[in-house]
Amino acid sequence: MDFVFFYNFMATSVDSDYISGSAIFGTMPKPFDFLRKPIVYHTFFWASYFCFNIVRWGSYFNDYAYSLQSNLVEFPIHIIIAYFNLYYLMPRLLPGKLVRYLILLTISVLAVSLFRIVITYELVTTDVWREAAVQETSLFDFNYILAVYIGEMYVIGITTAIKLTVDWIKNQRRTRELEKRNLETELSFLKSQIQPHFFFNTLNNLYSLTLDKSEQAPDTVMKLSELMSYVIYEAKNKKVPLMREIKHIQNYIDLERLRYGPKVQVNFDVSGKLEGISTSPLLLIPFVENSFKHGMHSIEKNIPIDIHIEVKDHYLYFLIENLKPEKSHIKINHSENESGIGIENAKRRLNLLFKDDYTLNITNGEKKFKVELKYPVYEGAVSNNR
Repeated sequence: MDFVFFYNFMATSVDSDYISGSAIFGTMPKPFDFLRKPIVYHTFFWASYFCFNIVRWGSYFNDYAYSLQSNLVEFPIHIIIAYFNLYYLMPRLLPGKLVRYLILLTISVLAVSLFRIVITYELVTTDVWREAAVQETSLFDFNYILAVYIGEMYVIGITTAIKLTVDWIKNQRRTRELEKRNLETELSFLKSQIQPHFFFNTLNNLYSLTLDKSEQAPDTVMKLSELMSYVIYEAKNKKVPLMREIKHIQNYIDLERLRYGPKVQVNFDVSGKLEGISTSPLLLIPFVENSFKHGMHSIEKNIPIDIHIEVKDHYLYFLIENLKPEKSHIKINHSENESGIGIENAKRRLNLLFKDDYTLNITNGEKKFKVELKYPVYEGAVSNNR
């Protein structure tokens, strides 16, 4: 009919469900949770709009009794035409049948306008169009019908615009939620690929030791148990203590040392603030595993593998370097088929977790293969955040 409170109306045109209330009001304390119910915020809007119109037109005519009577008659008409448009015409005809929608909307609003003119004349006042500059206007004067029609279209326009806005906000929230779920699903899938890969390699190590009847087999079983416990249980969390991640890497290195003996010379150096720091799990181990997988095929008698981890200014700096194998022994391939989880898999996880907030440099030199990685770590205790 006239100017309305835009902010109060934001809740009016949302679909009648509980999620819509969440889209408008967000998280509320429990005592106010009832405001999420559609009937509550719809009623609140129309009551506010009704009171506003009474005051506005009452002061305009200096006749609050007339304003109350006219609004009591007109408001049910506003509500009916608004909901008819929002919840019947729009869902059924838009966007595919725009022309049909406009025709039906025009006819509906015109019919409602004529009905409003008649019922106002019969129930409120016989003074036709009191706000007009020209008095003694006929009941179905064209200008009078046009003014009423424009008033109803104003209500339709405002409610439609706000509904489209609120629907867009709600769809954006759903899209973000879907993206978040897809991200978590993909990350879980990538981490799940790591588990059988580790178990397979470590069981091979244990098998080799048992064939040799090595006294190191019990220690291997213990480290394998720790490794499996970490991957199966702790690594399911979004974040883990950095010390546990480093311990996991150390266990893997120890298992590889047991497997290859003095041939492998691992320099594993860790520095910086480690206590109270958490990190995303299993980000470094693919590079460590890849280093052993390919480095141990070198024809050198002593095979050095250098691993450095430093925590500084809320970032973890990781460097690993190993000798490259001779081409006759193995072809370096970073695909999933050759290296299990693979470097490409690790890159995908880093991109999903940190987007642009990480750097990964891989140097595939003539004799050495080097990986340099920097990504953010977090301060504070780790909760159960699966």
